[in-house]
Amino acid sequence: MTAAPTTAPTAPTRQDGNADLITGGHLLAKALKNEGVDVIFTLTGGEIVDIFGGCIAEGIRIIDVRHEQVAAHAADAYSRLTGRTGCAVVTAGPGTMDAITGVAHAFYEQSAFLLIGGLEPLAERRAGALGDLPHTHIMWPITKFSETVTGTEQVAEMVSMACRACYRGAPGPSYLEVPVDVLRRGIDPASARVPAAGRYRASTKSLGDPKDIESLVGLLAKAERPCVLMGSQLMTVQGADVAAEFCRTLNVPAYASGAARGFLPPRDPHNFHHTRRHAIERADLIMIVGLPLDYRMTYGRHLPPDATIVQIDLDYGTVGQNHDFSLGIVGDAATVLRAVLDASGDTELAGARARRPWLDELGGLERQTVDAQSGKLRSGRNPIDPLRLAHEINEFLSDESIFIGDGGDVVTFSGGVIQPKAPGQWFDTGPLGTLGIGTPFAMAAKLVHPEKEVVCLFGDGSFALTGWDFETCVRHALPFIGVIGNNSHMNQVRYGTRLHLGERYGEVATKLSDVNYSQFARMLGGYGEEVHDAKEIQPALRRARESGRCALIDVWVDPEAFAPGTMHQTMYQ
Repeated sequence: MTAAPTTAPTAPTRQDGNADLITGGHLLAKALKNEGVDVIFTLTGGEIVDIFGGCIAEGIRIIDVRHEQVAAHAADAYSRLTGRTGCAVVTAGPGTMDAITGVAHAFYEQSAFLLIGGLEPLAERRAGALGDLPHTHIMWPITKFSETVTGTEQVAEMVSMACRACYRGAPGPSYLEVPVDVLRRGIDPASARVPAAGRYRASTKSLGDPKDIESLVGLLAKAERPCVLMGSQLMTVQGADVAAEFCRTLNVPAYASGAARGFLPPRDPHNFHHTRRHAIERADLIMIVGLPLDYRMTYGRHLPPDATIVQIDLDYGTVGQNHDFSLGIVGDAATVLRAVLDASGDTELAGARARRPWLDELGGLERQTVDAQSGKLRSGRNPIDPLRLAHEINEFLSDESIFIGDGGDVVTFSGGVIQPKAPGQWFDTGPLGTLGIGTPFAMAAKLVHPEKEVVCLFGDGSFALTGWDFETCVRHALPFIGVIGNNSHMNQVRYGTRLHLGERYGEVATKLSDVNYSQFARMLGGYGEEVHDAKEIQPALRRARESGRCALIDVWVDPEAFAPGTMHQTMYQ
């Protein structure tokens, strides 16, 4: 395999030879450039090739993948990694339909990215043209904006409208479809508005009601046993630094989930993980920041009735969902926490010093849990214990490594062991539980941070969903280290099947073939190793790092080991 060419081809000239006109495809690319888009993820199709010409002219990089779902996931990850709008471009009909899973995942993760879909010529709509589907209607429930461009003069303006909609309230994806004749038509540039970069967006850093900030300061001053639960929205608003300062200054123990993980380093005395249930049951003040009370929080059922509950969220509809609250603030978490810090005086700081026994209590329980787990973390038994695999990965990660978890049971094991060292270093399957995010997320992470190491833990079932784009990463020189927890099963569902239908049904639709994925990696031009002994995990990871290539380390783990998180899921209770 060879890397992608380092120089792009020159932009195509108009066939009619009129250099004074600009095509819809070029207008679209200009608008994307103004939005800060410097790369698009795509799978080619006849309806969208004119967009490629515009991107080449504007210096926008084109990453061509093997499945539209991968394009959508990569654009989602790119948005979260950069804080800018990611972009995927797909063709009409099946191309747009293939991208739906990626759009839905971004919608539930509150990630702002723009999906651009191709469309047949306007004159052929509803006439049986290839790919003639009601894309905008299908996309409407899982986007912030879903519209069709009907004139070339509108192209740039509607790209900007779609991107602005991504940031209305809680962020999310937008969909914009552009007919092929609209893209190909040439118009006088003066007849089309191209919004100026950075000069048509209002601030989204909402504070909420200032009186509520005062109320929260008062609640914190009185609290003896507060705790804060940080959700992925903390990364959405780029609020890691202020959140860390909040916890340290006011002496509040924190529990992070999803992309919020890493806002405090692993050994920070305010960073807790294993004692969340105990903290919630004992707390007199519980702050829930950017975290919906969904199935991951057992719909708020374990929140004590006598505790003071404070919810801070960008989405008005999230505050109060599934549980009553004492104080609700709709706003940007970073802005709100900064305001609380600024408003906290000597009284609150005195309260912070009085909370030392509370942190000591939680710290002691954390150490007990880690000690009880240590035997499995260092277990030398074969087949390999998934906890040992997670431990070896955690030991392998550098201070700069970005970790991605793409799987069911094997990634659930890792959640209690692998600790990112800094913000923006943890990605997982999210509230929608979307398998297949690993390869496209790794692709985007390496594109944004070529200097950083990207490590992705896959289940063997999840890798197969989008694994062919390992070849895309090889072709575009975007190396990452993939680790496959291979047990030849879809183990998370297998547990529930056994529980409800009986032991003899456990293999139904959950048993996979024994596949050597290290051979798959080598076939596609990457580095591959197979591991059957726990003591060989670390050396294999180091060899993958030293190879400098896209790598898959295929680790055979115990198929009869199930993560506690799998066994305690709401659907199995």
